[in-house]
Formats: sequence, structure tokens, C-alpha cells
Amino acid sequence: MSGGRRRAGTVRSSPRGPVRFLVWCAALLLSATGCFGGGEPGPPTGTASARPVTGTQLVIATGVDVTGKNGVRKRLVDAWNDLQEKQNSPWRARAVILPGSADLQRSQLLAALQSGSAAYDIVNLDVTWVPEFAAAGLVRELPESFADDGDILAKASATARWKGKVYAAPYNSDVGLLYYRRDYLAGGAGVDERKLDALARGRTTWDDLASLMDAVDAWARADKSDRSKNYRSAWTSQLSPYEGLTVNGVEAFTAAGVRLTDEDGTYTASPRTLEKGVTEFRRRVASAHTYEDAFASDEAGTLKDFAEGRTAFLRHWPYAYRTLHAALGDDRLGVAPLPGAAVLGGQNLAVSAGAAMPEERVRKARELVAYLTGRTSERCLLDAGFAATRASSTRTRTSPATTGARCPARPGRPRAAAATCRATSPAAPATPATPSCPPWRPPPCAPAPRCTAPSPTRSPRNSPRSTPPPRPGPRPTRTSPGGSTPRSAPSCRAAERLSG
Repeated sequence: MSGGRRRAGTVRSSPRGPVRFLVWCAALLLSATGCFGGGEPGPPTGTASARPVTGTQLVIATGVDVTGKNGVRKRLVDAWNDLQEKQNSPWRARAVILPGSADLQRSQLLAALQSGSAAYDIVNLDVTWVPEFAAAGLVRELPESFADDGDILAKASATARWKGKVYAAPYNSDVGLLYYRRDYLAGGAGVDERKLDALARGRTTWDDLASLMDAVDAWARADKSDRSKNYRSAWTSQLSPYEGLTVNGVEAFTAAGVRLTDEDGTYTASPRTLEKGVTEFRRRVASAHTYEDAFASDEAGTLKDFAEGRTAFLRHWPYAYRTLHAALGDDRLGVAPLPGAAVLGGQNLAVSAGAAMPEERVRKARELVAYLTGRTSERCLLDAGFAATRASSTRTRTSPATTGARCPARPGRPRAAAATCRATSPAAPATPATPSCPPWRPPPCAPAPRCTAPSPTRSPRNSPRSTPPPRPGPRPTRTSPGGSTPRSAPSCRAAERLSG
């Protein structure tokens, strides 16, 4: 930011503005149409099968774990390794972290699997990549139970399929949420509790949201205190020309009733429908309400701007809640369903299709995928801030026969301080449970946004974040001002919506 405080609600003009906007739209449409694979699954391309895979160490290719350096994903892999040691098995697993944005990670995975330059046994795929990798023959078909065992949420299950077959196992899900500064709205602009309750319950349209933004802008312009000294504009989102822009665009297009593809992923949009979608997209982003830095920001940048008070609203993902709550607390932070439509994101685990993989190696890779995506692991992922892919993750234990599961603790912390986690389905999986802690009973979820599945997106993953956010803070349990809407369970809210 340049020196001096910019007047709230204004945007610097530039003669290149219209040109830049057309570039954004072009990037949006090219990204959206490029995210869907085509054709029938076939043998691996390139020389992926030429390199023999030996040894007893499984390699998982994945993006940065946004829950921290020793995050929940690493701890679950370590727990599987401990289990192998107890069973006197020689097999172990390790994760290879792919650098860069989600777009760059996709390119790296494609190149590695097609050329055989890297011996990856398991790959962590964005939900929109599964058709592309399956159609290219780069990942193996998996048993039906990996995507549908009676517990996996329907929309998450759909992202693991291509041409009616299962090629991945849902790992974690994701859906866009709207974060807002309660201190700016209630304490500053004087927005009454009735409107705040409607916002928290998902009963707010984009027109309603624009009115709230006007109120905050007006307050910030008139305020002479230090409360609004950092405020710049009403809202921010990930509008840099990468997949974050695609996500925002698809949400706007869907809210306007525009579909870019049919159920098979074939591009079907017409110029008339594209114009309708672009009009809605422009209404959201090309306004005085949008923070100008949003057009060069990703998830990490927008999270920082919002946390430091430069905007009153933020479109982000469930994982951001714990970080924001640690910085702002209950009194200043609110979270709500995104008005209109919210893109369905997340990651799925798939097994490499390299023909050189021995049968035993393939079997162990499938076993590891089943472990990392099972009921107990999913509960641990939910508690760490990821949106779960299983219905059981958001239910309390209902049967004495249910096996408790303890989530692995961070190194250096006592296990009693680990995040709460418990397997909740009476039909507990046959595989040994992950390590464990006290039970957590989640509050009921609030009404959540309508998801579009599958749509181009990122994930808390493996996301397009170039830098990881600060380490998440402790999980709060306080309820929202409406009395029944839990502000502590955005991941629960997202997961509940995926079962429709």
C-alpha cells in the first residue's frame, strides 16, 4: 500500500482498467473450460510405465498442508507408519510437498506421471483434476467402496468418478464462505442484530450485502477514531489471474443461472449466456466495494488484508476460520454462507497407474489411501479445519460399539492436548483406527450455501496459496448472536451442505 489513507469506497481509476477486466474474463473462461477432461480413460501417456518402482516406501505427492509444518496430514501419515511398525511391516510412507500454486502443482504432477521422472505412488488431486488424470490413464481405477460406502457425502463422491468409474477417494472437501468483521458492522456502522442474524443464517442476497457494504463505507468515511484507521474497502476475494479468479467467476456465473459445461464436462455456453455471467461477475468485482489489491491477491494475501482490518468482508475457505479466530476472536469475527452459489472444492487421493508398480505395492498404496480417507482420519481432518467428506464426521457417537479414535498430536505436545476426534459410525472400518483423543460433540450446523459440483476450484490443500497462512489457533465453541448458528463450525456447515 502507498502512504496515506485512501478514502473508503473508492477505486483508483486507470486507462487500462477495461483492458485489464477483459483479460480477467479471458483468463476465467480459459481456466474454466480447461479444467474438464475429455475422452475415454486409456493407458498412461508418455513413459510413465517405463520406470520400475522398488522398495517398501510409498511416496505421496501433495501440496502444502495449510494446518502447519507438522499439520494433521503429516501426523496421519506418521500414525500409519507407526501402525506398520507395530505390525512388523516393512512398509512406510512419506509425503513430497509440491511447491507453487495449484495450477503449477497440476502441471508438475502431469509432467512427472507422463514422463516417469518421479516415482509417485499416491497423488493428492484437486477435485477438478480427477477427470483429466483418469482420461489420460495416469491414475488407477479403484473399488466402488472408495467413493461410496454409505457414509461418504454424495457430492464429494461424485468428484471421485469419471465415466461412471471410481478413480480416487474423497480426502477433504471445501466450499466458499463469507467472513465478516462484526466490529465494523455492529460496533461501527450500527447494523442491527436482525440483519446480522440474517447474514449468519444465509438469508442475505448480494444486493443485501451491497447495502451492508455501503453502510460500512459510510461509517468509515465519517469515523475519526482509530477503529477504522486500517479500513480501505468493503470486501476482498482471490481475484488474481489464477484459479482463484476462476472460482469467483464460476460462483458469479452459477448464481446468474449460467452453466459453462454439461454433466460430461463438454463446453456448452453460448455468447448470450456468457454475457449474462460476465455481467453478474462484473457487478461483484468492478465496483467501489472491491479492495483494489484483490486483483493481485491469492488466499494468503486476502486473509492477511482481512485480518488486519483493511476490509469488512472476505470470501475464503473453511480452513481460514481458525487462523482468523485466533487473530480477531468472537467479538470481531463472523462467518456466513456465501450468498448465491458456492464452488465445491477439495482434494481426492488417487493411486498412480504406472504399470511397473508391483501388485503388492499397489495393494499397500490402496490400503494407505483407505486409511487416510477413512472415518477416523476424516474426523481428524474436520477437527483440524478441513471440511470433511463423510456424514459421520459431524455426528456424535450413537452406539457403544463405535470405536473411539485419537487424532495424532503435534510433536512436542501432550496427546491430551490434541484436537478432538472420534469415529462416529457404528459400522467402524476394519482397518485399525488412527491414534485418539477426547470426544467432541459438534453443534448443529447453520443453513449453508448451495454448492456447484464439480466446479473449478482450489482446496485447503494443495491450494493455490503461494505461502501458507499463520498456524491455526485453538478451536472455539461459542455460538453466534442469532443464538443457534454456530460460528465455530464452518467446516461442519460446509460438509452438511455436500450431502444434498
